[in-house]
Amino acid sequence: MEAFWADFMKKFTMAFITGDRWKLYLKGMCTTLELTACALIIGVVLGVLVAVIRSAHDQQRLGRRSFALWVLNFLCKIYTTVIRGTPMLVQLLIWGMVIFKSSRNRFFVGMLGLGINSGAYVAEIVRGGLMSVDVGQTEAGRSLGLNYVDTMRYIIIPQAFKNILPALGNEFIVLFKDTSLVSSIGAAEVLYYADAVGSKTYQYMFPYFGVAIMYLVFCIILTWLQGKLERRLRQSDRR
Repeated sequence: MEAFWADFMKKFTMAFITGDRWKLYLKGMCTTLELTACALIIGVVLGVLVAVIRSAHDQQRLGRRSFALWVLNFLCKIYTTVIRGTPMLVQLLIWGMVIFKSSRNRFFVGMLGLGINSGAYVAEIVRGGLMSVDVGQTEAGRSLGLNYVDTMRYIIIPQAFKNILPALGNEFIVLFKDTSLVSSIGAAEVLYYADAVGSKTYQYMFPYFGVAIMYLVFCIILTWLQGKLERRLRQSDRR
């Protein structure tokens, strides 16, 4: 038993203490959080834009169809179908090893790949939220003299946001975990440093378990924050 604990502490020390290697994990997690935030911004902006285009196309009246809107809707359908129908790892490899193979900024490549992937899922989440709002709300906005953009901005989207918050929060958590895939294209996030430590010590168990625990802790915190926000929104509805 003593030999087991002695070996355990030796491997733990090599993985986290020797050479201040714990700083590498913190540095990698900071990069992971930054990568998640940047990719989320891209995904939300792109997703909302695609969702609005598709919703606007579906809500057109017969005899008043816009050809430009039809083209945009067709492109949006291709985008969501391709992105949602192919693995994220494959997409990241295409971005990093084919499209931007000469780029040294692996952070930017990973951010772009994650953001574009997330945008397709956010688009469907937001579109579902927009469809959940009664069509009478849109007609009421039009009767008040608001154009389509203002109706969406001031009436539809605020109501849809409450409906899509759980799904949007889950997408954010999934995106946070999927940042681990950018190590495949050389981006220096937390898993990248865990691999580096493992290759130096020839012991991968502690680095990988350490990274898994870090992800788990942050996911628990994010889930708690999401639940707290949902409860606050429900309380505001009762008032």
